[in-house]
Amino acid sequence: MDKLRIFEFIVAIIGLFTLNSALYTVDETNQVVLTQLGKPIKVIREPGLYIKIPFIQKANKFEDRLLGYDVEARRCVTKDKKYIFLNNYARWRIVDPLLFMKTVRNESGAQARLDDIIYAAVRAEVGRYDLMDTLRTSNREILTAEPALEEERTKRVVEKIEVGREMIMRAATKQSNKIAKQYGIKVVDVRIKRADLPEANTQAVFSRMKAERNRIASKYISEGEGEKAKILGDMERDLARIRAEAYKRAQGIKGKADAIATRIYAEAYGQDPDFFNFLKTLETYKETLTKKTTIVVPLDSKFFKYLTPEKASTNK
Repeated sequence: MDKLRIFEFIVAIIGLFTLNSALYTVDETNQVVLTQLGKPIKVIREPGLYIKIPFIQKANKFEDRLLGYDVEARRCVTKDKKYIFLNNYARWRIVDPLLFMKTVRNESGAQARLDDIIYAAVRAEVGRYDLMDTLRTSNREILTAEPALEEERTKRVVEKIEVGREMIMRAATKQSNKIAKQYGIKVVDVRIKRADLPEANTQAVFSRMKAERNRIASKYISEGEGEKAKILGDMERDLARIRAEAYKRAQGIKGKADAIATRIYAEAYGQDPDFFNFLKTLETYKETLTKKTTIVVPLDSKFFKYLTPEKASTNK
């Protein structure tokens, strides 16, 4: 009984393994090439559950979605003999899995073939046009918020774009797809992810940009200094005018006050000249004499007449 159970268990395991080897699935993201003893016999694209002969037939799955291609930047030469490093990326898919399996076997082999195909196509198309066509798509003016840069842009002669990056990439895509068809591959799109100048050119561009920025900064500083001088000049002119008007007004008020004071003094003097002289002399004493003041005047001086005892007693 124990041997029979062991035998049944072994048979069940073998049956499950055989059944698992006989069934395979195809989903929406895959396509399958069914091979029998290494020879392809069928291509299956419809999703579902399928059966194959265990250990004899094999289901080789391939992606049915868009795949990516991306490599390091490589040097290209433009028509105007300028070097540029282009970092390309592309989108491709497997359209003929049977041909794909026969030629490149898998995605790694396809990437190696695409590396040569796309680089050759991009290099050939870039070499047919000037550098500006590779960098830009249209002759649209580059707007800037800085007036100094706007003035510089209008003075500088900008290279005209005859084709543009968009058309160059379309041509590269078409050329790459034409060659990739023999491997069961369709190149959907080729694009430039990044474009760099050589190190020496980059440093020269940075130096020119720095010099341009310094020139613009100097222009702004000189304009600011001129505006500052203008504002200070206007301020000094306005201040001098305000001071002159204030002095004129003050002198007018003072003249009117002096006239009124003179009139009042004249009226007071006319009422009692001696008493007026006495009061004015006392005011003079108050303004000129202090506790430690020493004066030397003649005895018959009018200033001294109210300081003598007999004069003081007489005036009392």
